[in-house]
Amino acid sequence: MSARVRPVCAAAVAVALAAATMAPDAVAAPPPGESASALPGQPPESSASVLLTQLQTLYRQAEEATEAYKTTDVELKRLEAEDKKLDASLASARAALARERGAAGRLAREQYQGRGDLSGYLRVLLADDPQSALDQGHVLAHAAGERRAAVDRLTRGERQAAELARASRRALEEQQALAQRQQREKDDVELRLKEVEKLLAELSPEQLAELARLEQRGTDRAQRDLLSSGALSGTRAPSSEGDRALTYAVDQIGKPYVWGAEGPESYDCSGLTSQAWAHAGRAIPRTSQEQWAELPHIALTSLRPGDLVVYFPKATHVAMYLGGGLVVQAPRPGARVKVSPIAANPLLGAVRPDPAADPLTLSAYHPPRLPEGAAQGVDTGYSSEDEPN
Repeated sequence: MSARVRPVCAAAVAVALAAATMAPDAVAAPPPGESASALPGQPPESSASVLLTQLQTLYRQAEEATEAYKTTDVELKRLEAEDKKLDASLASARAALARERGAAGRLAREQYQGRGDLSGYLRVLLADDPQSALDQGHVLAHAAGERRAAVDRLTRGERQAAELARASRRALEEQQALAQRQQREKDDVELRLKEVEKLLAELSPEQLAELARLEQRGTDRAQRDLLSSGALSGTRAPSSEGDRALTYAVDQIGKPYVWGAEGPESYDCSGLTSQAWAHAGRAIPRTSQEQWAELPHIALTSLRPGDLVVYFPKATHVAMYLGGGLVVQAPRPGARVKVSPIAANPLLGAVRPDPAADPLTLSAYHPPRLPEGAAQGVDTGYSSEDEPN
């Protein structure tokens, strides 16, 4: 269910997308099919800005399609689990209905054979002993009550079985519709990534170098401004769960980004964060948008290792805070899980999966050891707006 960018383009992807804090004079992307490198009369930086804008637009479209795919996948899994429960309930209801039908058939046979209420009632009327007649009357009343109850159970069972059968059919129809939508969304992601590949394949080494320079300049400026603001001042320790989640995330450094992937060999951005916290013993939502919507928000001034940092206005990217102004993230196709500056992408805010958990003491916390080259590679993720932020 995953689409990888071809290796020939991986190096190009790794330098092609600038940070959202890039130079504000970027111009609009050329029309589809027109090469930005062919635009006449533009200085190299302006040409690179055009390419940057076009790439951001393509990556935004791919990311939004990816988020739609992941959301559909989560809903499809929920419906599949619900359908299994409905099937089990329907089987149980049908078994109970078969038993009640058997009981009703037995009652009908007894009535037909003269062992029903009327013949019993006549025997009571003809009895010589009044007490015996009264006792038999109680017995017959009890038997009649049991027969009425059996008929009521049969009626309720038939109604329940019919309702469960209708619900099961609806669930199946919804599953089929979601599966079709999921396939369309998967195809859309693959189309967007192919468009990125095509554009990157047309870039010259000079254009790639200029894109890399613009990207790094924007990241450095944003990181410098954030750190100088004092928003991340102070040293904090994670909770015990946050420590385990962060250790897991660090252990994944170097593994490739693949859209829709949840490990263990590859990840997308929210696949990494959700699996890291799952391995710490706490289930969190699957997508970055759900993580932003459902987990408790915290101020950047309160960030501690293990917290999740969410990016872009539509919450289409997420990373895990490492401490010291750094995050662990799966940036985008063609990149690998790595350590990045927290401000490499435009910040939306932060969330904490375990808000009630106390942090470890600083003396008891030992940050995970980073592998060699943990910070190498592209830092930026996806923009969710038509224009660079």
